[in-house]
Amino acid sequence: MGVWFSLFFVIPLLIIVAYSFMKRDVYGSVVPEFSLKAYRQMFSPAYGIIFLRTLWITAFSTFVTILIALPCGYAMARSKRQTLLLILVIIPFLTNSLIRIFAWITILGDNGILNMLLGSIVNFCRRITGNPEPFTPVKFLYTKGAVMVLSIYMYLPYAILPVFTAVDRFDFSLLEAARDLGATKPQSMFKVLLPGIRSGIVSALIFTFIPIFGSYTVPNIVGGKDSYMIGNIIVDQVQKTRNWPLASAFSMVLTLLSMAGILWMLYANRKEAELKKISAKEDTYGLGGAK
Repeated sequence: MGVWFSLFFVIPLLIIVAYSFMKRDVYGSVVPEFSLKAYRQMFSPAYGIIFLRTLWITAFSTFVTILIALPCGYAMARSKRQTLLLILVIIPFLTNSLIRIFAWITILGDNGILNMLLGSIVNFCRRITGNPEPFTPVKFLYTKGAVMVLSIYMYLPYAILPVFTAVDRFDFSLLEAARDLGATKPQSMFKVLLPGIRSGIVSALIFTFIPIFGSYTVPNIVGGKDSYMIGNIIVDQVQKTRNWPLASAFSMVLTLLSMAGILWMLYANRKEAELKKISAKEDTYGLGGAK
């Protein structure tokens, strides 16, 4: 495991770190001289705008994904047909991601299914009112909205599964105890259930936020000029501009973000395990005192 981990994680990561502190060669390679030019370029105003745009698209997509994943994961965990529902959630993983993205193009395109439905409704209403003006297709594709919709669709299973696992392990007698103590149903959900499944929510956030933040395929295929993201910068700097140091510097941002997310997830899981131990000890002492 140590050899495998070193060959396919540590060594490539060290190469990226080293490249980020080198100079760009005239012919598209790197000069082995220490330089901070790539990091100075990365913090230029133009790239700052792209970073803020990426952060906004990622934050909004993650927020909506978690909002959808919470009731879905809860319903799956409480359902008698857990196996069937899990299969339905996992089925998209069996299809190539590019096929799913191009399928959405046939839905969101100017001549796509969504515009056809809207056109039928609008033209019908205009015929009734006597308006001869034809329907103009709505621009759904190649926008920020398309990137957000596709990002939510692509990474929703990654959010549902951790939430489902956390809810499935949750002790629902705690909700009944909260209701007996006078809490309303919404209060028991927000003050007992959500803190109790915090590790699942944190995992869902990480599994959603980090991939969307570094996404390249979705904004490249369905996005426009206003949805150019960090992942696109890295690919363009490697393939078109041949600026390996700048691409490595941006990759370091994604790597550090991923590491921070993993550490946060480990901390949340550790904190939840400590709280469970404390709760178990208190229950044991309580039973001992009662005896």
